[in-house]
Amino acid sequence: MSEPTDSPDVARSQPEPQPNDSVSEHLADDGTRDGEALTGAPSVLDSQIDSVEESSESSELESPEPDDAGKPEVEDAPISGEALLVQEGEIAGDYLEQLLDILDYDGDIDLDVEGSRAVVAIVGANDLDPLVGPSGVTLDALQELTRLTVAQQTGVRTRLMLDVGGYRAARRTELSELATTTVTRVIDSGEPVTMSPMNAFERKIVHDVVTATDGVRSESEGEDPDRRVVILPDQ
Repeated sequence: MSEPTDSPDVARSQPEPQPNDSVSEHLADDGTRDGEALTGAPSVLDSQIDSVEESSESSELESPEPDDAGKPEVEDAPISGEALLVQEGEIAGDYLEQLLDILDYDGDIDLDVEGSRAVVAIVGANDLDPLVGPSGVTLDALQELTRLTVAQQTGVRTRLMLDVGGYRAARRTELSELATTTVTRVIDSGEPVTMSPMNAFERKIVHDVVTATDGVRSESEGEDPDRRVVILPDQ
């Protein structure tokens, strides 16, 4: 179907076609009216034209089609299980080695996996007490910093356990013996016993001993740092 022919009067009222209509349309796509594009400063318009042409040529030269175009990308499977725990230990070991260098401390880093958590220990030095602190408060803070570093790199929350100079190992033995004695006392007397304030690591040791013994149960009460374990007859 042919298009209707404009009347002579209308044809005479229209402006002469401009040589840069395609550029005007391009600039209009960027939010500039056709009239403004054609009546603007020639130097600015020329620079925009050159920029468009150079950008087009550059994209054609620097963006070849990939060999695997159209194929979906396959992401690496996330690490889990024991492999993740090993990775956590390695990250923690690197972080602690740097920390020891900054503090000018001697010491070796031992890495292990126990159950469902990574275990990292600083050993082999004589003066590690400052890294433990009173009642292990400095050690607890250092463990939290190490956990944050590991979680930042793996993207997964970690239950990593840190020991320094064998403090936690010795504390585990001490609390296990104390919990066993207290359990016997509760069974014999039939009365509950409230233990001294402990951190989460220490409370778990006591809870584990109680759980393994018939006739008693345990619960925690209070808020940190004064949270305590209460051992009660299982009635």
